[in-house]
Amino acid sequence: MSSPNQRSLSRVSLASLTPNNLGTVRKLNSVLFPIKYSEKFYQDVLLPEAEEFCKLIYYNDIPVGTICCRMETVEDKTRLYLMTMGVLAPYRSRGLGSYALQHVLKAAANNTKPKISDIHLHVQVSNDGAKKFYERHGFEEKSVYKGYYKKIVPHDAWVLEREIEAPSKTE
Repeated sequence: MSSPNQRSLSRVSLASLTPNNLGTVRKLNSVLFPIKYSEKFYQDVLLPEAEEFCKLIYYNDIPVGTICCRMETVEDKTRLYLMTMGVLAPYRSRGLGSYALQHVLKAAANNTKPKISDIHLHVQVSNDGAKKFYERHGFEEKSVYKGYYKKIVPHDAWVLEREIEAPSKTE
């Protein structure tokens, strides 16, 4: 007999972002996050190199969340920055966020050109639930960025990071 979470996950799928579903991403972001994202954000998530790292999360064929990352290369080191990840409140605690994050971590581990060293993100210091979620997935608090958020209070953010492990030879 499968657990409730396994049954839930059989209803989960991820879709690549396209110009046709970008409106859905915009709508979800407006509900999920307290800030408005720029036009550049929406153009960047459509870039071919972002395809495996930017996904719509579907539950029973209904779009209920998003995950969007970008690659950043500084001094020959490529990192993944998790810009946004969210799931609509009625669909939380069903493993959807974990499913999407695991997809991105696996895609990052399998990305060889360029090789991705780690993934990092910011979490508003008032969002304990999000911080705990990421810590359960191997992220560690590296610092507090004072004044990271300009238009929302509190302004400070935790900086969380996790190394990307190379895929095992058996996969």
